[in-house]
Amino acid sequence: MRIFFSAGEPSGDQHAARLTTSLQQLHPHLKCEGFGGPAMRKAGVHLLFELTELAVMGFLRVLPLLAEFRRLVQQAEAHFDRSPPDAVILVDFPGFNWWIAKAARRRGIPVIYYLPPQLWAWAPWRLRKVRRWVDHVLCTLPFEYDWYRERGISCSCVGHPFFDQAAEYIPDQQLIDTLRSTHRQPTVALLPGSRGHEIEHNWQVMLQIAERISQQVPAVRWVVGSYRERQLLRCREIQQQQAPSLQLDYQLERTPEVIESADFCLLVSGSISLELLARRRPGIVLYRVSRLGRFLSRFLMHCRFITLPNLIADRAIMPEFISSGDPSADIRTISELAVRWLQQPDVFARQCAELNALTERIAVPGASQNAAETILQLLSDRTQPSTAEQHRAA
Repeated sequence: MRIFFSAGEPSGDQHAARLTTSLQQLHPHLKCEGFGGPAMRKAGVHLLFELTELAVMGFLRVLPLLAEFRRLVQQAEAHFDRSPPDAVILVDFPGFNWWIAKAARRRGIPVIYYLPPQLWAWAPWRLRKVRRWVDHVLCTLPFEYDWYRERGISCSCVGHPFFDQAAEYIPDQQLIDTLRSTHRQPTVALLPGSRGHEIEHNWQVMLQIAERISQQVPAVRWVVGSYRERQLLRCREIQQQQAPSLQLDYQLERTPEVIESADFCLLVSGSISLELLARRRPGIVLYRVSRLGRFLSRFLMHCRFITLPNLIADRAIMPEFISSGDPSADIRTISELAVRWLQQPDVFARQCAELNALTERIAVPGASQNAAETILQLLSDRTQPSTAEQHRAA
């Protein structure tokens, strides 16, 4: 059996790698190939191209890469013609993956979407693409499963793989102890995102928030979690220009330790919020958008929140701020909230209690195993003859 993966986001690369491992445990002779990233390569996936290098969001950022994306689609089409896999598994990254789904379905290859596009939040009219080009959706959140099922889409709810990641990862306790202050200083983690443009748009504002908080609570210890070295270097460069006196402890590829060392986190919106949920760390969420993007979101956004724990709970478990234009008001509001958490233990305790209650209910590991079993069952069902076929054969 051969399965073709297409994962374009760094987080999708990690989830696809974990899914690959679960699939191969159940089907030892399975061959995995496709587009992805370093985690998938390490898990044994034969990569035709490292797609995570092209991870961007937003129409204007995609434009310069259109020719490269088109070349990759053509490469996939040629691969499907030459050596069709038993299934194509798409992981997030819908702008590109719609084209891969279309190419596969035209050739009769089953298409399964893992971590499907958030159509319930943005552009639900794109559901027609799911109906036309996707055979089955593996939903990762309960409300997402209900949304797809109510609209007649073949789907299963397997759980979210971030909870697998949190459960399986054994953090370096010595590093956590080192990151925490030995003098019982409060520690706040800064998580500026996994994409370059997120850092460019959010990091300067995060630094201003950190400076403002430090003026009111000088004892705060700051720890920064970076996904890639070039992003860490860019954060340092911006800090040296804007806030050279701010003392930050930068950590590379140690996000779990950074989260667990902190009392709470200031983060750029993304799936990292689920890791905070799994590790029971409160967070304040920031996401900078253009004025045009903010205006359009009023018409295109079909949900109350942008943060996944808030969407699951249907209330603001993690305070979130979609910021555009002059950030001064958001800097002031976020700083005041963080200072309140740092200086008023009862307020912070209530925030932690709400988060812990949601963690107990939702943060259950097993998604990768559930997804692997579902995929293999779906493929097995396709190869089994129908009852009518069995009667005809008899």
